[in-house]
Amino acid sequence: MQLRDTLDEIKQLLAVLPPRVYGFIQEFSDVAKLVEIVLDLGKLPEIRFDGQVVYIEGPLVTQEDLDYVTSQVGDFSLDNRAGIERTLHRISAIRNRRGKVIGLTCRVGRAIYGTIDIIRDVVESGKNILFLGPPGIGKTTKLRESSRVLSDEFHKRVIIVDTSNEIAGDGDIPHPGIGRARRMQVSTPDKQHAVMIEAVENHMPEVIVVDEIGTEEEAKAARTIAERGVQLIGTAHGNNLDNLLNNPTLSDLVGGIQTVILGDDEARRRHTQKSVLERKAPPTFDMLIEILERDTFAIFFDVARAVDLMLKGKVPRPEIRIRKEDGKIEIRDKTEELEEIPDPTEEEAEEIRYEKEGDKVTRIYPFAVNKGQIERAIASLGIPAIVVDSLNEADIVLTIKSRAKPSSRMVKGAAEAGIPVHVIRKNVSSQILRFLKYNFGVGSTQDPEELAAHEAQETIRRVGQTGRSEDLSPQNAYLRRLQHQMVDDAGMRSESVGEEPTRRLRIYPRA
Repeated sequence: MQLRDTLDEIKQLLAVLPPRVYGFIQEFSDVAKLVEIVLDLGKLPEIRFDGQVVYIEGPLVTQEDLDYVTSQVGDFSLDNRAGIERTLHRISAIRNRRGKVIGLTCRVGRAIYGTIDIIRDVVESGKNILFLGPPGIGKTTKLRESSRVLSDEFHKRVIIVDTSNEIAGDGDIPHPGIGRARRMQVSTPDKQHAVMIEAVENHMPEVIVVDEIGTEEEAKAARTIAERGVQLIGTAHGNNLDNLLNNPTLSDLVGGIQTVILGDDEARRRHTQKSVLERKAPPTFDMLIEILERDTFAIFFDVARAVDLMLKGKVPRPEIRIRKEDGKIEIRDKTEELEEIPDPTEEEAEEIRYEKEGDKVTRIYPFAVNKGQIERAIASLGIPAIVVDSLNEADIVLTIKSRAKPSSRMVKGAAEAGIPVHVIRKNVSSQILRFLKYNFGVGSTQDPEELAAHEAQETIRRVGQTGRSEDLSPQNAYLRRLQHQMVDDAGMRSESVGEEPTRRLRIYPRA
């Protein structure tokens, strides 16, 4: 979509906002970077740009402000979402116990053309494709663009099953971003599986596109569609193949898991225990794409093969594709190299070296963080690091916030051994990537929230060791609030000092 078209669509969203909010946003020169507007009763209006959060000082949000917005948008569905006719914008409501709207999230929707060039060969293959990744990473955008390319350029009969009008926008006339694809709306989320079956039975599609497969009924409907020879392109709840495989509701999408009891002879032949895990059935989806970042993809061309390896305790090696800043596409770890690699002996492990001479290999011990995700992230970034299986082997520990309590055995053990513990908020690929980028100084580290959190985490660790207070870098009010929470969780005390724009946190040791 051209910049002018994007700005025109953003103005349609701004037009439904209270006049003072609309006027404030118009003063920003780069409105194209607007992400969403948050209006909560009794709070300051919050404007989120790409990489920046701004609060509108002055009157707090009133009920009249909220009513002004809701009166100008479409009807709210049962999942509390509404839209603006023929746009991709989404307005989501928060209600009180009596059903009254007391908060709104007005999110900018964009149709971005050319986003599947990096995976175009996969989309054109005719195989069933599943996209995974954290919220907001661009999965729905990929579905929309895939629909347009297959319908406009390959003249295929494409049906979009559009729950909550996420893919094709609000209203009866779909957004032009889906091309000639047809759209079937879903009245309520619990009926998505029924509309999926209706689409394949009534409208003779060659391709069905569906967003957010999340229930057992939807997983069964997906298998039914695949078995009828219709290409299926969709997304599912989960960030990566490991999550999906361990999700009992959705694991059928990748073949499912069953426990098999082997005979004594077979167990000895395989060198395994008598009870083993095996794939239950052929996967519904032939290929799976993990969106690690907006321009970084891990592609499993053979889902069945990848699942079989994982159930044997091996790590499948997807193909990593990265769109560089100059637009060129870099490919790493091609799937023809996918194979079961025996564990190295101790002597072989000592001989592991990296091509880049002089690199010191950092050994990372993951605690409550997925090993496969870290290994894929290391491969995509090409950094000198390996994942180890014990604390004794580690140079650093990577864990999640909920498992990093000072009283935990792991944290105590790391402290005794002098091994630094690095904390990410959640076990998701995007946060693992950002940590590795920051720690190894590669790629883009422009996410201010992640940088602020990482600085707070490191300073908390130092203050705990030295017993001396330290100041953090100046941040806006939103990021300071996040840092205060991290300090509270660590059992320390903090306060904001200085005046804007150099207002910052000061962290004190435990009393």
